[in-house]
Amino acid sequence: MQTVIECRHHEPLARWGAALRRRAAPLGGLVRLGAAALLVACALAPLARDAAPADGALRAVEWPRQFDGRTLRPLALSPVEQRFANAFPGAIGRFSDGERLLVLRDVQRPTRMLHPAADCYRGLGYSIAAARLERDAQQRLWRCFEAERGAQRLRVCERIADAEGQAYTDTSAWFWAAALGRSTGPWQAVTTVAVVDSGAMR
Repeated sequence: MQTVIECRHHEPLARWGAALRRRAAPLGGLVRLGAAALLVACALAPLARDAAPADGALRAVEWPRQFDGRTLRPLALSPVEQRFANAFPGAIGRFSDGERLLVLRDVQRPTRMLHPAADCYRGLGYSIAAARLERDAQQRLWRCFEAERGAQRLRVCERIADAEGQAYTDTSAWFWAAALGRSTGPWQAVTTVAVVDSGAMR
């Protein structure tokens, strides 16, 4: 079965990106991540239609206050993002740690609405390079890549962890493990976005 990736609503997203840059002015360098933050909405665009939960209820989520020792500052979802989030089987939060944009997604059931960030950036016109697996200081494994468009160069990393601490860097592998009962939810998907070239922040 072939999956078609759809990153839709480009005109509203472009307007939202401009609004984000105005709203995010106090974040300094993170103001240049406005286009990168389109990942939030695009990552939630359905690759396959998910049925809504039978009871219509989703579990409330308490987001962490820190990540890797840095305090997280919540960033409000725009109306466009919220519409995408309303169809997502879980919850989504967007944060700044002062240096990076973090997108946290609490996933309550297997879904095709969670897909690789690289696919979304390609759909937004970025070129993707230096894709690789990396371990951080805590020995967590991440899938990382660099995304470049014009003067903007970003470093993006992502991983998915289940309720038992098992981690995935490939969304397809995660989906099938979850769908076949080999991975226990809820799952937390983390995507981090940072500016690589300081010249892109001018």
